[in-house]
Amino acid sequence: MKIRVTHNIVFVLWACCALAMATPAKSADQAGRPGASQATSISEKELSAFVKAYVAYQNIRASYGPALERANDAQQKKRIEQEANTKVKQSLDAQGLTAERYNNIFATVNGNEELREKVLKKVEDERRKS
Repeated sequence: MKIRVTHNIVFVLWACCALAMATPAKSADQAGRPGASQATSISEKELSAFVKAYVAYQNIRASYGPALERANDAQQKKRIEQEANTKVKQSLDAQGLTAERYNNIFATVNGNEELREKVLKKVEDERRKS
C-alpha cells in the first residue's frame, strides 16, 4: 500500500508541476518563497533529463487523463491511476531523476525567467522529436 501512496504522490506532484509550467513566471514577491527560486546547480545533462521527463509526463497525462475522467467506478480509476503512476515512475527512472530532484529543478526553472525560457524552448524541441 505504501508503494501506491508514493506513486500517487509522484503523479500529483507532476500534475502540479505541469500546471505551474503552463502559468506565467512568479512575481518578485512569490519568487522569495523558500525553494521557489533558490539557486540550485543544474547541469546541462540534468536539464535535458528534466525536459525529457516533462515531455513524457505530458504525453502520459494526455493518454491517461481522459480515461481517468471516463472511469465509472473507483476500482477502474485506481487501476488507471496505478498504470499512469507506473509510467511516470519509469519515465523518471529512465532519465535518472527522482521525484524530489525533478521538483527541485522545476522550482528553480520556474523561478528564473531566463532559465524558464531556455527550458520551454527545449521542451518544444523535444515535443517535435517525439
